[in-house]
Amino acid sequence: VQLQASGGGSVQAGDSLRVSCSNSGRTFNGYAVGWFRQAPGKEREFVAVIDWRGANTYYGDPVKGRFAISRDDAKNTVYLQMNSLKPEDTALYYCAAGPWSRNYVYTFAYKYWGQGTQVTVSS
Repeated sequence: VQLQASGGGSVQAGDSLRVSCSNSGRTFNGYAVGWFRQAPGKEREFVAVIDWRGANTYYGDPVKGRFAISRDDAKNTVYLQMNSLKPEDTALYYCAAGPWSRNYVYTFAYKYWGQGTQVTVSS
């Protein structure tokens, strides 16, 4: 599994942006895929996760109702649609994959990590 996050950029508050996590290695069919973010000087924070079937999704409280995670296993890609963006969403966004775990909010639950894509939201 080799993850590549892409699609970040600089937007205005209230705008939308979709970031993608593609897997150039073996398929991650069967893995849960999560998104985390890290702002300068802060801990890495759980954003969202989707289970291996795409049947269950969970979100961190700061993004509930605004972000949506989805997966397209035929394209080996997971998406994070971010709507109504706020300046506090500014961070480096990482995708990660691993076997499904009830500890999905923690970084240790994920075996593979991508390199991150920067999202900057200005007011």
